[in-house]
Parts: sequence; structure tokens; C-alpha cells
Amino acid sequence: MRVCVTGATGFVGSRLVPALLEAGHDVTVVTRDPSRYDPPDEDVRVVGGDFLEPGSFDAALEDADAAYYLVHSMGGSGDFEERDRRAARNFRRAADATGGERVIYLGGLGGEEETLSEHLQSRREVEHLLAEGEYDLTVLRAAIVVGAGSASFEIVLQLAHRLPIMITPRWVRTPSQPIAVADVVAYLVGVLDVPETAGDTFEIGGPDVITYQAMLERTAELMGRRLYVVPVPVLTPTLSAYWLDLVTDADPAVAHALVEGLRNPVVVTDDRIRDLVDVELTPFETAVERALAEKGIRVKPRRGR
Repeated sequence: MRVCVTGATGFVGSRLVPALLEAGHDVTVVTRDPSRYDPPDEDVRVVGGDFLEPGSFDAALEDADAAYYLVHSMGGSGDFEERDRRAARNFRRAADATGGERVIYLGGLGGEEETLSEHLQSRREVEHLLAEGEYDLTVLRAAIVVGAGSASFEIVLQLAHRLPIMITPRWVRTPSQPIAVADVVAYLVGVLDVPETAGDTFEIGGPDVITYQAMLERTAELMGRRLYVVPVPVLTPTLSAYWLDLVTDADPAVAHALVEGLRNPVVVTDDRIRDLVDVELTPFETAVERALAEKGIRVKPRRGR
């Protein structure tokens, strides 16, 4: 199948392209600066384009049977919601004009309630904008993706590594269902071969439902450290985000957006995807170990091994 990948230089996209090639697909990628993109295979077609500039990327979608939309502007300056809105609209118009049959979008878990964080609201808005296209849209909604290079998981790693104690808002006990990046990629590739996934929305998650507090504590333990997390009712996520600016080197805009999302439970409530795409899910601690190994961080053996 001829496949176009947007966001190919990102955390998920950079892993998706090799997986698509291994599955036998012909891959075209879109990047703002082709000279800085090192494709994993000489057969990858690289097209320059900016999704904020209509018409600059249309050539990448021509002749594509399917396209992955992995564009996200949260790490940039200014109004990331407006940039994401414009990029999604530009992509949708181009995809309609070039006649692609399928689009696959990786969004965020969470309900439709108005209390969603700005980050999750933006992800959901992009999903709705893409759904207005003439193609069949497949949406995969995920919570925190565990892997080296994940913006949200990098914050977890830095906090677990640098702090002996954390004073946090009570929302740190919100349940989440993290998923290993390898499993996300397996689902993204797998839906291409399952026609029943076209035009539908699915929730994906790992085998463990745990709180953010447990994520921090277990990650610290795997790094050979002990982290004490103390939730208090008076500390808001907004204040916590400013505090993160002092103890991590995460992009402030990213940190603030992600921490605001702590109040939203992100747990799979519809697991129909499990009956359509066979993925052997990776336990949270195994996913953390792989991420640490990829970053060259020594992992402390778990008890019972």
C-alpha cells in the first residue's frame, strides 16, 4: 500500500516509518526541511512541506492510499490550538483534493466533557476537523505513551531522577492507562490491514491502569531511587506546572499543557480494537525499562527476578 506519513520526525512518526517499511508498504514522508531528515531506507520518498502553508505539501498525498496525521504544535510558541486547527484544515482539504481513501489519526484519550484540559480539547478538535473529510478516518486515542523521547514521559523520567520528594496536587492520583510506544506503532500499522477499522474511533492502552503517582514511584524504583509523592489539596496543576519549570528542562508550554491534563482520567472504556488488531501489550514496567535502556540509563533489577 502507498502510505504518507506526516510528523515523521516526531516521537511516534520516527518509529512508525520503519515499521511500515517492514510491513511492505511504500512510504512517503512530509517534513518542513527534507535536508535534515535521514530516512531509514533509500526507498522512502521525502517531500518538503508545511501544513500551515496550503499547497506546499499536496504532492506528498498524491497517489497515497492512506495517510497518517501525526502533526502536533504543542511544543511551539504562541497559540498551539490555533496552529493545530489550521494545519488540520489544510491537511483535510488537500487529502480531499488528492482523493486519498483513508486517514489515520493518533489522538488523546478522555471523555467529551467540557472539563478536558486545553491539550486534550485541542486533540479532540483536530479529530473532529479531520472527520469532516471525504476519506475514511480511523482514530486511535491513547493516554501517555511510554518511550524515550515522549514529551510526557520525559517529564516523568526527570522528576523520578532528580527529586527525593514531590508535593503534588491531588489529581496525581487520577487513573491513567499508559501504553508502550511499540504497541502504539503496532496498532497504527495493524489498522491498515483491517478494513473494519476504517471510519471508526478506537481507544488503545496498555495492560496496566495506574495513577500518575504510581508511574512516578515505579519509574524511580526502576532507576534505583526512592521517590516520595505527597498529594495535597491546595496545590493546583497550574502552580505545579510553574514548579516543573524549575526542576525539569521540559518545554514550559508542553509541561503546562500536560500537567493541566492530570485532572482528566484517561482510561480505555471501549476495547473493541483488541478483537480487530492483535497486539501483545507491554506491561508498564517493561515499557519503562526499554525506555531507560534506549537512553543508556542503568535499570535496577525488579524484585523476584
